[in-house]
Amino acid sequence: MKTSNKFTVARVFSSPILFLIYFIPVWTKAEPGSVLAIASMVLSIPLLAAAELTDYFDGHYARLHNEVSDFGKMFDPFADVFLHLSMFTCFVFSGYMPVCFYIPILYREFSQNFLRMVAAKSGTAIAARQGGKVKTVFYVASCFVALAQETLVRTGLVEIFGLNNFVMDIFRYVGYGFFGVCVLLAYTSFIDYLKNFGKILKENI
Repeated sequence: MKTSNKFTVARVFSSPILFLIYFIPVWTKAEPGSVLAIASMVLSIPLLAAAELTDYFDGHYARLHNEVSDFGKMFDPFADVFLHLSMFTCFVFSGYMPVCFYIPILYREFSQNFLRMVAAKSGTAIAARQGGKVKTVFYVASCFVALAQETLVRTGLVEIFGLNNFVMDIFRYVGYGFFGVCVLLAYTSFIDYLKNFGKILKENI
């Protein structure tokens, strides 16, 4: 396996692990401040950071070792979607991401993957464009904003710092704002992909 693809595979495998780490305290009804609740955040934050860094390293090594391939152009965005939709599902459950933002993003990502499949069938590998990369940056930022909120709750820091509902609500609405920008960028970039590759769809209809 190419070095660049190893990093991408690592990102794919980290997704269900993060999902489990996030939900085990929920399933076991661990109390805020408990060892299990704190451990879930202590593990989630660096693991998510490491998973996101693989997105840089797979591209870096692909260029460094001349490993850029049509497979990599499709596998890399697939891994991104796999990771971010896993995390978004966690945040919808916890109330940090409104479902009215989650569903449009879900539709967009499935539509984008369909476009990639049709293009691949026609012999064209659609690599990530600049708009898609900017969208991914906001996906990453939104994940950490939501994870920061959950960390305050699970570690008991809300009580320790005396953060009242008003402060936490402000934090939550800031998070909503990030996810709202994600939706906007998701569809802006998707329109860009359609402008550049929509012809492939027309040819296959």
